[in-house]
Amino acid sequence: MRPKEGGRKQNTVPSRFLNLANDFEFAGWGTISHTKLSPEDRTVGAAQLQAVRRQRTLGQFTASALAGNAVLGSVFYALPSIVAVAGVFSPISIFVSTLTLFLWRPIMSELAAALPISGAPYTYILNVSVNPVALISATLLLLDFSSTSVVSAATAVAYLTAEVELPFPSFVLVVFVFLLFTAISLSGIKESARLAFGVLSFHMITMAVLAVAAAVQWGRMGSAQLTENWTSGSAAPARSIARSIFDGICLGMLGLTGFECTPAYVGRIKPGRFPLVLRNLHLCAIVLDTTIVLFVMVVLPMETILSGSNILSVLAQQSAGRWLRLWVVVDAFVVLCGGILTGVLSACELFEKLAHDRVLPRKFLAAFPLSGAPYLAILSFDVVCGVLYASTGASLSIVSKMWFSLVWLSVMALFPTALLLLKFNRGRLPRGKRVTSLTTILLTLLVAAVVFAGNIAIDPTTAGYFAAYVIAIMTIFAVLKGKSRMMRLLYWVCDNYRCLHGRGPVVLRTMMRARRAPVCLLVKGDEINRLTNMLLYVLNNEETSNVKLVHFQLPSKAPPPELEVNAKILDEAFPEITIDLMFVEAVFDPLSVAALAHHLDIPRGLMFMTCPGRNFPHAVAEMGTRIICL
Repeated sequence: MRPKEGGRKQNTVPSRFLNLANDFEFAGWGTISHTKLSPEDRTVGAAQLQAVRRQRTLGQFTASALAGNAVLGSVFYALPSIVAVAGVFSPISIFVSTLTLFLWRPIMSELAAALPISGAPYTYILNVSVNPVALISATLLLLDFSSTSVVSAATAVAYLTAEVELPFPSFVLVVFVFLLFTAISLSGIKESARLAFGVLSFHMITMAVLAVAAAVQWGRMGSAQLTENWTSGSAAPARSIARSIFDGICLGMLGLTGFECTPAYVGRIKPGRFPLVLRNLHLCAIVLDTTIVLFVMVVLPMETILSGSNILSVLAQQSAGRWLRLWVVVDAFVVLCGGILTGVLSACELFEKLAHDRVLPRKFLAAFPLSGAPYLAILSFDVVCGVLYASTGASLSIVSKMWFSLVWLSVMALFPTALLLLKFNRGRLPRGKRVTSLTTILLTLLVAAVVFAGNIAIDPTTAGYFAAYVIAIMTIFAVLKGKSRMMRLLYWVCDNYRCLHGRGPVVLRTMMRARRAPVCLLVKGDEINRLTNMLLYVLNNEETSNVKLVHFQLPSKAPPPELEVNAKILDEAFPEITIDLMFVEAVFDPLSVAALAHHLDIPRGLMFMTCPGRNFPHAVAEMGTRIICL
């Protein structure tokens, strides 16, 4: 049925568009070509690979610092919430909650070993599942990163305003802090990491001084205050005590916020350092959070602890006097502001991946010539944070409710979910010796579900805030990703109303422009069932009317015998997609893939392949392609 001179395929399948042109429903006939990559293509490809390798500049300490300001600074805003529900049992709750990260660390390490690509867990889900699920994870991540920055900035200002009376409303200072750290972020990720390391070092020194001062105070006053607090709290019934400890564990896990940000920039961490980053953050969190909350119970009466949010500054006052209190307030302001960097830099990695995947416009990849910072991504993230903060009436409590309760737990649940899907859908993917048992994964999911339900039980209104923000951001992503589908629906509306027929061609041009950009399928064999599954993935997950089937081969080897015939069959079977078969004379390796991406002007993230086996000689991160089937 294929005309020799090309043209539209004739068939009897009816169209839903009865009054407007429907020729676009047939994308056109595909072609078969043999291609050699030019020296320019290889030069550009080599430069891209080298740029990716140069990005891996973060060592274990600088990488720890980027997320460490959020993880270790969370003690300032998490502690009051934990004490409010757990009371004197807060040290037990916090200690148990920090231990739960022993479940997450091997999971996150295995995922990073299999897919050491920035933008995780969005990139994990994208490589082991379908696009809609990945967009849900991107929604949760963006909400988590923006909440991290907003809560950090607002809490920093709250600590400062408790000591100093400002001549203007506190939200003005929050805006100023965001503008300041926007400028810092625009200086580039390497400089931001150094600043974050300096801030974290100052915070750790401050906490060490506070702990020593509190220990000295404990030695002077004895354990009378601890005994009094324990007696008043343990007088409750056993059931009430158990519930208090459980509620404290649910909120205590949220004192670990920022831990989920580390995989977002794993592609910039030096090879082999990521497990060390997780170890550094985890052990510091166990020691710092448990020790500080114990000293609070030892030095301060329960009435004082429950009366305000600036607990650590009060502990400093009682332990060493006014000078240490001011030091702690300054440290709180500085380290919480450093948490803004965690959110900004993690969000930039996410925006970059979304732009490469054609969810966001490619303008999000634009960078400053000197620093290389993605200025549009940074400014857009500031807008998201501003909208989030303004929509709550500049209320820290509302943002904290939405974040503390469900967003962070949902993001943390993405990691065991991604590893479970990876084991089932991409079990052949090489990932070294890091293999997490299925029991550990299921137990981690169970812990996340129980704590998720526990937080809803503590405050049911959190479910409403969570749902509202998730639906809003998910709708925006869905519209941006499904532009051509939205245009198709609008075209159908124009088809049904005579008064709108004149608008039909405009809508049609917009729809065709959205579907014009091609994607690439890298195929090894000619099995038609596998080729069909790969095309169905494209049809269901990507907006395109042009698919390039690419087979790499050397001149000395014959191509798969039925590949050309099956490509023509699939071109008949999918009239809405033009299927072009390309035989590329080159070895299948990262350099050739990067050169082909330049030759076709297709991002490597939109070049799809099957899951490599354990004997595959190249790293998945260097290939830069998306894995779409087993």
